[in-house]
Amino acid sequence: MASQTDDNTNPAAAAAASKSADISATDANQSPPTSPTTSSAAATAAAAERLHRPILSSLPDTRQQSFDEIYGPPENFLEIEVRSPRTHGIGRHMYTDYELVCRTNIPAFKLRQSVVRRRYSDFEYFRDILERESARVTIPPLPGKVFTNRFSDDVIEGRRAGLEKFLKIVVGHPLLQTGSKVLAAFVQDPNWDRNASW
Repeated sequence: MASQTDDNTNPAAAAAASKSADISATDANQSPPTSPTTSSAAATAAAAERLHRPILSSLPDTRQQSFDEIYGPPENFLEIEVRSPRTHGIGRHMYTDYELVCRTNIPAFKLRQSVVRRRYSDFEYFRDILERESARVTIPPLPGKVFTNRFSDDVIEGRRAGLEKFLKIVVGHPLLQTGSKVLAAFVQDPNWDRNASW
């Protein structure tokens, strides 16, 4: 009898307990609010990904290339080297010639690799022919003649370097590559004759 009286005489306490239970259930079903800072960082990351996606997709896929394509020579290459000077003869008949090494895949040259020997007077004649047949191209000068101690190591090395510089300019000129009749022969033909009619 006393227990029934307590339940009937505390309706306010029962209502408060019921409301508290409803609030707890509602909180349990809701996820915690998202921090404004966290939301902003996620939006920035998404925007950056959209920004860089077109750039990355436009880059070439080098994984498709073969070993030869990656490490092989470029489509058009030409290397010219003047080396190994050698002095011949005795007394007034002495002269020095030089080894010309050419490596190329340019169609104007018949050989991919060649080695010939030329002396300074051959270069002089070669340059004269270039000037006659290539009026539109300025042909660079040869290293000057030396009249004293011309067979010393220093003089020979200086001339070798000058001849190499001259030849690299001439051989690398596109108009001379396609328009000169004497260029490829001078660089590659071991039987080149400067007295031939060019």
